Amino acid sequence: MSTVVIVGAQWGDEGKGKIVDCLTEKAEVVARYQGGNNAGHTVVINDAKYILHLIPSGVLHKNKKCVIGNGVVIDPTALISEMEELQKQGIEIKDNLLISKNAHLIMPYHVALDKGNESNKGDKKIGTTGRGIGPAYADKIARHGIRAADLLNPKEFREKLSANLVMVNFLLENLYKTASVNADKVYTDYMAYAEKLAPHIADTDIFVNDALDAGKNVLFEGAQGTLLDIDHGTYPFVTSSNTIAGGVCTGLGVGPTRIQKVLGIVKAYTTRVGEGPFPTELKDKLGDWLREKGGEFGATTGRPRRCGWLDIVILRHAKRLNGLTGIALTKLDILDGLEKIKICVGYKHNGKVYDNFPKEAAVLENCELVFEEVDGWKESTLGIKDFDKLPANARAYIKKIESLVGTEIQIISTGQKRDEIIVLKEQF
Repeated sequence: MSTVVIVGAQWGDEGKGKIVDCLTEKAEVVARYQGGNNAGHTVVINDAKYILHLIPSGVLHKNKKCVIGNGVVIDPTALISEMEELQKQGIEIKDNLLISKNAHLIMPYHVALDKGNESNKGDKKIGTTGRGIGPAYADKIARHGIRAADLLNPKEFREKLSANLVMVNFLLENLYKTASVNADKVYTDYMAYAEKLAPHIADTDIFVNDALDAGKNVLFEGAQGTLLDIDHGTYPFVTSSNTIAGGVCTGLGVGPTRIQKVLGIVKAYTTRVGEGPFPTELKDKLGDWLREKGGEFGATTGRPRRCGWLDIVILRHAKRLNGLTGIALTKLDILDGLEKIKICVGYKHNGKVYDNFPKEAAVLENCELVFEEVDGWKESTLGIKDFDKLPANARAYIKKIESLVGTEIQIISTGQKRDEIIVLKEQF
């Protein structure tokens, strides 16, 4: 048995989908443990682009079992649409996809509440995707959520739906001044979804642990990134789940002693989507250049990503929280052509230097950055598959990151395509 957790080490969008796709070759089970369809993974295979939101990237390989764990919140319309789109592209969706009975469902009223809440905040908005993720998790914690297993019991589903709509419709009509949700329509729609999803709904905690007991290689796939973790990220500008490696245990029902390796995915620079502090953000032509060259637009929403220099302070934070055993560095090729590259190694605020991530929003929003500068490289790194063939300054940049974070870089992505990669250390 070998287990590897894939976790974003920044604000998400680090290129986890490609790394999961590459590692799936030697994995037998790929299991998603948190988030919802607010996340997006893009994988390019033979010039064909696959964008995944809920289904683990391992589905792009034949004979692999893919699991959507109990820690994920599922919009049935989004999931069914994704399944159908993959099937159009020639990807088989049969008994290779399992959905946890305990996974909570995103309901139409969650989307309405999400949009209404953001709209009411004005300039204090968080920048959610408006897909109902937060309200679905809120219902889960408040103990009146509706789960995948409820799709298999129409009577119980209807009772829970009716009870929830009493308060929901009051809020929609009186606070948000929007239309109420019709219980009959939702019931009819969700029973139709149940017919399509029922064959996939299972006891996934048992399935995953049985796979581990049988000595199979299991890949745990995270969404978003460490700095979006509900407990350890840049609160309140975070997602509604635990994005760090510990989320595997609660989000799949797997004991911590089962986890052997944690691979942090790190973009060669830094990006984030939505509102919130971003110390190294470049609000100039260089930031625009990085966005255009790197194709930095959300896979889920299409929103332009904010871009900035690599931030070692947040990477040390990610290393500590996740217990990183290695790093996969992505999008190295996007930095090709720069004369100089800056690396943030600390924050200054009111005379104090922070080399560990501060929890106070005031520090993050008003700090002065401490940079180290390294020489860039003019040669192209696109598609290089041998570390020794990288430009000398690119190799130096990689070694510098290793030294500053204190974690070995074990994989380097040099392009979007599946085979544009350098594997320095196998994970399985």
